[in-house]
Amino acid sequence: MTDATAGAGPNPQDAAAKAAEKPGPMLAADGTPLKKSLSRALRRQKLRALMLIAPLLIFVLVTFVAPIADMLFRSVENQIVSDTLPRTTAALDDWNADSGELPGEAVYEGLYYDMVIAEERKLHTRLGSRLNYEQTGLSSLFRQTGRGVDDIGEVYFDQFDDLNPAWDEAVTWAELMGEPNWVAEAKARAGNDESIPGFEMKDGIEDLLPRTAEMYGIFAEFTETEDEDSPIEEEPWEMVHVALYQDLVSQDVSGYDGAQADLLNEAKAAVGDFETIGFKDGFLEIEDDWGNHDIWATIKTYSPNYTNGYFLAAVDMEKTPDGPALRDENERIYGILFQRTMFMSLMITFSCILLGYPVAWLLANLPSRSANLLLILVLLPFWTSLLVRTSAWKVMLQQQGVINDVLVWLGLVADDARLVMINNQFGTIVAMTHILLPFMILPLYSVMQTIPPSYLRAAKSLGATNWTAFWRVYFPQSVPGIGAGSILVFILAIGYYITPEIVGGTTGTFISNRIAYHISSSLNWGLAAALGTILLAVVMALYWCYDKIVGIDNVKLG
Repeated sequence: MTDATAGAGPNPQDAAAKAAEKPGPMLAADGTPLKKSLSRALRRQKLRALMLIAPLLIFVLVTFVAPIADMLFRSVENQIVSDTLPRTTAALDDWNADSGELPGEAVYEGLYYDMVIAEERKLHTRLGSRLNYEQTGLSSLFRQTGRGVDDIGEVYFDQFDDLNPAWDEAVTWAELMGEPNWVAEAKARAGNDESIPGFEMKDGIEDLLPRTAEMYGIFAEFTETEDEDSPIEEEPWEMVHVALYQDLVSQDVSGYDGAQADLLNEAKAAVGDFETIGFKDGFLEIEDDWGNHDIWATIKTYSPNYTNGYFLAAVDMEKTPDGPALRDENERIYGILFQRTMFMSLMITFSCILLGYPVAWLLANLPSRSANLLLILVLLPFWTSLLVRTSAWKVMLQQQGVINDVLVWLGLVADDARLVMINNQFGTIVAMTHILLPFMILPLYSVMQTIPPSYLRAAKSLGATNWTAFWRVYFPQSVPGIGAGSILVFILAIGYYITPEIVGGTTGTFISNRIAYHISSSLNWGLAAALGTILLAVVMALYWCYDKIVGIDNVKLG
């Protein structure tokens, strides 16, 4: 062995020689076990493949999977009630809705503070709209309450102002509640255009005046973040005065010697003579409906962060304090819509099979030049607007339309007994069959093209009739095309809403029309998501049944 050979790196021959000398795992050229080396190479190949499809995968996840997941989450999400009325819902935990009595004063107190904060943040109307889905009238109740809730606070605000006008000044509150260094720095910057530092609560004030500190802190945060102003320049909301009154009645402030101590002790001595108003009485003065037991039962029922109420509504049930219950018979609409959607989708699918099979057979057995010309006619509807095609059917099917005019002219129908073919199920089936027919013809045509004509000639040469040759030889080979076309047509039909909306009337609309209504008009996205989830589950169940009966592996597009 030469020096050059001795100094060279490992090679396959050396590895093989070493493997032959002593038993052990087979080694690669670099001395590592062959199995480990192959695994590393395969892992690198997979990573490269993943990097190639990563942009498309991320695009699909962001634009398709994530929106669907978010929409499905909305079918159970119910945090708006507890987030908007946190104190109210916490107090309602101790209230028994079955007792028939109204909640106690603590619940109305929590409602007051929650409503003031929600009104400032413009959230009370959204909450009213959400609860209005469950009980009619709650939307207007929350709007009316938002306009009148300040009346309760004004009772205490006016008395503090009459006691000492300093209680109406922002600086007074800032000095009482704020950390001294923050107050000094805020005062120094107040006259300039410099930004004022974020509010800092004074040490010990939360123990001395717990309600006041909580409410003033909420006010200060809102002033800084939403109004982009400083608490040292803005007078606090009336609810802070209410909280101060409650603290002065229940707390001992004699040991306080900080800023505004004299003012605080003066107010402590005077609050015993203040005119008061109960929170419950105050809300009943704003709106009598706050004395309605059913309203409080609805709020308590929908106070958890997650709810099955949307799914119950989607199957014509409702959530009650006693548990799920069927809605009144005149309110059960979604079960009928689901049944109608399934029935009409199946009818449209069968209609497309009956009309599309002969056309596909003709295309597959004509000479190429003639077949290509007819195929252009099949594809021609794709070049026409969906709305134009649907509107054309509306014109043709109406009682004064083309079809009825022809039937009257032929004498088949009396002029005073024209057929009603629009704004019903018949009109929807006809229009959607025309629109979805190409989706049946194309898969059938692509499969039929692969069936050799010699099979039929061979069957006939063995004595089979034309019908027997077709049914026993040709048709079974075309079943994969029927399966592919049926899946396409059925899934497209079950989710259509434009055509049924235009030609369906009241008896020819699908469940998808109701989903679109809740998304775009009523804005009840939770119910729309629940209906969509049920529809998706039905489609997946049917797909599973189809796979078990026919076999998805037998579906072919050519």
